Amino acid sequence: MSSCKKESPIIKQLSDKVGGFTVSIHYDRRLYKQDIKGSIVHAAMLCKQKIITLADRDAIQNGLIEIEVEIETGSFTWKPELEDIHMNIESRLHEKIGPIAGKLHTARSRNDQVSLDMRMFVKESIDTVISQLTTLQRILLDLSSKYQDVIVPGYTHLQKAQPVLFAHHLLAYFQMFDRDKTRFREASQRTDVLPLGSGALAGLPYDLDRNYVAEELGFSNISANSMDAVSDRDFVIDYLSAASICMMHISRFSEELILWTTEEFSLIKLPPEYTTGSSIMPQKRNPDFAEISRGKTGRVYGNLVSMLTILKGLPMTYNRDLQEDKEGFFDSHDTLTAVLEVFTGMLPGIYVNSDNARQSAEGGMVLATDLADYLVAKGVPFREAHGIISNLSDYASSLDKMFGEISLEEYRKFSPIFEEDVYEVTVESSINARNTIGGTSFNMVQQAIERGYEQLKESDD
Repeated sequence: MSSCKKESPIIKQLSDKVGGFTVSIHYDRRLYKQDIKGSIVHAAMLCKQKIITLADRDAIQNGLIEIEVEIETGSFTWKPELEDIHMNIESRLHEKIGPIAGKLHTARSRNDQVSLDMRMFVKESIDTVISQLTTLQRILLDLSSKYQDVIVPGYTHLQKAQPVLFAHHLLAYFQMFDRDKTRFREASQRTDVLPLGSGALAGLPYDLDRNYVAEELGFSNISANSMDAVSDRDFVIDYLSAASICMMHISRFSEELILWTTEEFSLIKLPPEYTTGSSIMPQKRNPDFAEISRGKTGRVYGNLVSMLTILKGLPMTYNRDLQEDKEGFFDSHDTLTAVLEVFTGMLPGIYVNSDNARQSAEGGMVLATDLADYLVAKGVPFREAHGIISNLSDYASSLDKMFGEISLEEYRKFSPIFEEDVYEVTVESSINARNTIGGTSFNMVQQAIERGYEQLKESDD
């Protein structure tokens, strides 16, 4: 069977004013592994379907393998005039094996080829991120186990609210990162669709075995509509969306790490190798890695908005605008994986100042809710108890006293219900009272840590 007319690797003469305006090789050459692997399988399928000969297949595949070695050893010559990764590889293949190289592009367009490359790259990227997030979750569990008995103040509105276990606080991020993994897995499922075999937009007039290609390339599904297949970049948006939410979680964590290291909080110390000094103030130990991680969130957000904007007005099917999907994606992937690498290196070396944590947890009015619950247990309606403790809090604050420093006589000015046992309300009793699923009691946190380890073990299996 005769081959499709292949697109020439020779670029038509363009205006000398455009320079490299349409050139993408400086960033899309990152796709070389995916491009070569896809071409090797495509050639195998063409041979299997008797569209090309066995000799042609072997020549093409051997040439592609040699080209991959050239790229990895740095001996491959990239030619900007050929614009992209696909034409650079095809041109080099032609140099190596002659006109037979032209048969590789039978039953294929650059439109479905580039979609294939990107889907393969995105799937691999997602696997990398999920692995990093799992490592980060395991570190959070280890820290939670190590500092399981440390009590800290919990905050709302950045004001002290109620005592919680430090481990309970860390496990909140375990849950956030677990949702991130779920989002990435869902993104992977929608990425896991083979577009090759769609041609430029209308399908192909060849007896193709798309199931064979899907199986060889590790795809679970095959695109159902050729027009959608070549123009779809929803899977890139899915990744960028999941990455943006994950970076938001990292940014929140960074903010708290930064606060906790301040002299005002004095809750933790970061490992020295993850802090930097000052050019003028010799005492400074700045949490720059956390700050930069927080700052990098903006660029990932920007790449998501950019991709949404690129796609919002595109008619069917392939438009050159889609070339702009790669730089933002690569930047977001590189940013996210770099930040996760920093966090998995930085967190294990954190030191928690348990004495300062305890002192801070006992300060202020963090037991106010527990005192209201104390009155409720003695039959006072909660709203009434709330008002009593609100007035008591104002009174204690005006005298710069903590609840434990208020005499029983003073307590009884606000309610005769108070008895000597009011002094049994402590940060420990407060913690242990929250013994419901999801609560901060010692028992519940221990169970949460155990469940977390079991969950990660199951995912590893």
